Amino acid sequence: MSSERVRFLLLNLGHFLDHFFMLVFASAAALTLIKKWDMSYSELIPYATPGFVAYAIFSLPSGWLADRWNRDAMMTIFFVGIGLAAIATSFADSPIQIGIGLTFIGVFAAIYHPVGIALVIEGHSRTGVPLAINGIFGNIGVGSAALITGFLIDNMSWRAAFVLPGIISVAAGIFHHFISKKIRKEEIIKDILPAGFSHDEYGRSIIVRVLIIVFVSTAIGGLIFQATTFTLPKIFDERLNELANSATAVGWYAFLVFGVAAFGQIIVGWLIDRYSVRNVFVIVAVIQTVIFSIMPGQSGSNALILSFLFMFAVFGQVPINDVLVGRVTKNEWRSRVLSVRYVLTFSLTGLAIPAISWIHGNMGFDALFYFLAGGATLILLSVILLPRLKSITIPSV
Repeated sequence: MSSERVRFLLLNLGHFLDHFFMLVFASAAALTLIKKWDMSYSELIPYATPGFVAYAIFSLPSGWLADRWNRDAMMTIFFVGIGLAAIATSFADSPIQIGIGLTFIGVFAAIYHPVGIALVIEGHSRTGVPLAINGIFGNIGVGSAALITGFLIDNMSWRAAFVLPGIISVAAGIFHHFISKKIRKEEIIKDILPAGFSHDEYGRSIIVRVLIIVFVSTAIGGLIFQATTFTLPKIFDERLNELANSATAVGWYAFLVFGVAAFGQIIVGWLIDRYSVRNVFVIVAVIQTVIFSIMPGQSGSNALILSFLFMFAVFGQVPINDVLVGRVTKNEWRSRVLSVRYVLTFSLTGLAIPAISWIHGNMGFDALFYFLAGGATLILLSVILLPRLKSITIPSV
């Protein structure tokens, strides 16, 4: 296997770990810490907010450093840093201490998206499928957070859910450091567009229009992504009582939904490499709007089936915005554009945690689904304004 392929696998592992670490606390809080520390779910989950704020804020300097310094070195820092932060968090004995640990996890987690996604795009002509594969690993990380945390809680302790993945991440960082040194890159990375084709061919107005729509849809989509991935274990705990009667069972159902729905990205990635990005995006937004609208009041098997469908659409949206960014940006400043995209996303996802806490405590999850349906409608309206971008069919570099 070539060093480039090994690096791609490590980038996928990084995406897995990035989302995994950001959601371990969601499962630990819902399944055990509320009992251990005698707090309600709505009282405890706000301690995750500083971590998600750091996740957003530190995306900007991460993207700037990646473009100006070295993307591979930044990825090594990500692996080692987030691993050590997770291990340190396992020693927490109070909500304040775990909040501090989660903040450091958020700082290092912020590195991945502006750096890792840029490395995935780098040197490819058709970016839909590579981004979709990378996205699946991120989504499996989302699902595995509930599954692995639930399993470790039932068989060891909540602390092990931070320690064991932390050790794996540090080891991956050391391996990434050595494998990246073996890669002999060209002095100038080839861009994803063919010779004679300029990004400026779209015109400044088209590029600005696309990026504004990307930023709007990704900000709202980030809220939807955070709300669904963060709360799904708790939703299943409340609504699948006859199907899930233990932390491990809740984790398995969440993993099943996340794992199967994640493959929606492959379908969407394949479609946007061959058909109009705008048309595919419209279909995804319509699915989200419809399913969220009928989710309130559902329980048991109906809730499980609908969860598959809305997570399929939520995950399916993930590669679309990154493909659009890759189409209209140049390699030398792509990480900075991605950092702006993700700082908007993660800023709002940080705000989503207290919002989820308030909505759940005062109105319940049915109200949350109505809010999500409204957000999906706004995405649909913005996507309709997307211009039609030409297909790029040159072979991969």
